[in-house]
Amino acid sequence: HGMTSQTARPQCRSPQKYIVTTERCGDLHVYVQGDLNQQGKKAIFLTIHDLGYTSFHDFVNHPCMCEIKDRSVFIHIDVPGHEDNAADLPNSFTFPSLQVLGEDLVTVLDFLHVKYVIGLGEGAGANVLARFGIANTSRILGLILINCTGSAATVMENFKNKFLNWKGSGSVSQSAEDYLIFHKFGHQIVNETNPDREKVMQEFQDRIRSTINNKNLKLYVNAFLNRKDLPLKQCNTDILLITGVLSSFASAVEKLHKDLDKTKATLLKIERAGDVLLQAPEKVAHSILLFCKGQGLLTSLTLPGVERQRTFSGSSTEGDGRQRRLSRGMSMEEYDKPNIRRLSITINSDQLPNKHN
Repeated sequence: HGMTSQTARPQCRSPQKYIVTTERCGDLHVYVQGDLNQQGKKAIFLTIHDLGYTSFHDFVNHPCMCEIKDRSVFIHIDVPGHEDNAADLPNSFTFPSLQVLGEDLVTVLDFLHVKYVIGLGEGAGANVLARFGIANTSRILGLILINCTGSAATVMENFKNKFLNWKGSGSVSQSAEDYLIFHKFGHQIVNETNPDREKVMQEFQDRIRSTINNKNLKLYVNAFLNRKDLPLKQCNTDILLITGVLSSFASAVEKLHKDLDKTKATLLKIERAGDVLLQAPEKVAHSILLFCKGQGLLTSLTLPGVERQRTFSGSSTEGDGRQRRLSRGMSMEEYDKPNIRRLSITINSDQLPNKHN
């Protein structure tokens, strides 16, 4: 999503674009980064963006993702009416609920002849992908969910009434824009001293005022605000929940994690970040790699700055022969001891070397 916001590096292949007609969601614009003919040898990711703007395309093109990108295929899906410079969705079109969106995604996989994917979503998109995973357990290898909310009611419902006054035509009203900025950037808008903050927020505002169709965006927002509780317990796959300590969703993500099977679900909280894809891409890349290794994918890959012995203890495996996920190289005896802190991993910005700052 957001092809226009970053010029791809010369060695990048341009994403292949497809329009896939679904039963209940109309035409979905799909962008494939990587060679699907190689899917037997590569990790296949399915991404869905958040409200307003999430460019997974830009994130995948970040230098820290270069090694993962070379060994993977990314299928980016725009929700209805969210491709760049889209026309208004027709009045006769009923914008799908997050549940219907999740259920219909399997049409895209069938169209592209893809058997299995790892879901990678943020915010509203994470919620959609989780619903896809619950409905299609045989097609999902794992879920990486950034700022995913489990319950219908969150702090953001306070904004709901303001939204009802957001007119579909013309520019985004101020209250709606405030809501989207809060949704995207969280508490950092009041307590973050990052010098790039104004620039990043301005780019986001420019984006929602220019290439995104505001009428269609409102429909996605309403679908998110009207979402039903997410029964993630019913998902039998491995799940990595990622949030930033400064995110407006941090407490909602922690609450979601508490209800899940700890042998399946891992929580990663990133210090000093609200929008983790923009502010801590290296840490998200590291966690994606570790998660994939836990699924037996990208096993030969090491990222700069990750001590392999420390992060993955080669001799320690789960009962089914797979390496432990996101462990710290403990012995099996230590691993078996209940340790509440182990279940919630917080990465401090100072702990990992950062080559790209």
